Amino acid sequence: MILLGNVGMMTIIMTDPRLNTPMYFFLGNLSFVDLFYSSVIAPKAMINFWSESKSISFAGCVTQLFLFALFIVAEGFLLAAMAYDRFIAICNPLLYSVQMSARLCTQLVAGSYLCGCISSVLQTSMTFTLSFCGSRAIDHFYCDTRPLQRISYSDLFISRIISFSSSSIIILPTMIVIIISYLYIVSTVLKIRSSEGCKKAFSTCSSHLGVVSVLYGAVFFMYLTPDRFPELSKVASLCYTLVTPMLNPLIYSLRNKDVKEALKNF
Repeated sequence: MILLGNVGMMTIIMTDPRLNTPMYFFLGNLSFVDLFYSSVIAPKAMINFWSESKSISFAGCVTQLFLFALFIVAEGFLLAAMAYDRFIAICNPLLYSVQMSARLCTQLVAGSYLCGCISSVLQTSMTFTLSFCGSRAIDHFYCDTRPLQRISYSDLFISRIISFSSSSIIILPTMIVIIISYLYIVSTVLKIRSSEGCKKAFSTCSSHLGVVSVLYGAVFFMYLTPDRFPELSKVASLCYTLVTPMLNPLIYSLRNKDVKEALKNF
């Protein structure tokens, strides 16, 4: 479902000229990110579920953590960029084409990937400088920072401080951008006299807000709360590694008339 949904969204956006707008440019990149970071996790996890060895090489573990961190951070910044795009479209519609220029959209997307890359290098290098001289059994279905910290014999104080700080720097600013954008959007929508116009504006943004709530709720629980509930952490991880990438294309396609029309034509 993840493969079909996200490849389908990218194909439709690239082939239909009517979807050549900033909103769909961001949505296409969101599908790209969802496709790749779920592909970093799901195939290996499914192999391990069916096999008896349930192993991963050291190089494979490093690669998995690096790519996952890169794409999940990029997704957070992309969602913030999409919230800003909706804010401009609804609150300043006459200036939308000027303010959301192709250059700005490209810079926002490139900045998302750059932030993901920087965060990934920091997180991966910090995690794999720890000592793993005892158990090498990771109590998780993929290589992530916290499960690896649990089996390390190193002093984790500095590592946890850096991990918490980097997560806060990534999660909190993007959440603030999204919240402020939607406060302005709600304020503007409530001033719309036409019930049809109000309904259309809320419908446009509700899908994005739903995806953001699921993703950020799970990530917030995973990285900004004490590591006391490993089993609940697995459930939270499942939400943003497999559930969100599966829901994104379904939500955006089923709630969007342009995408449904483009799908019919395709």
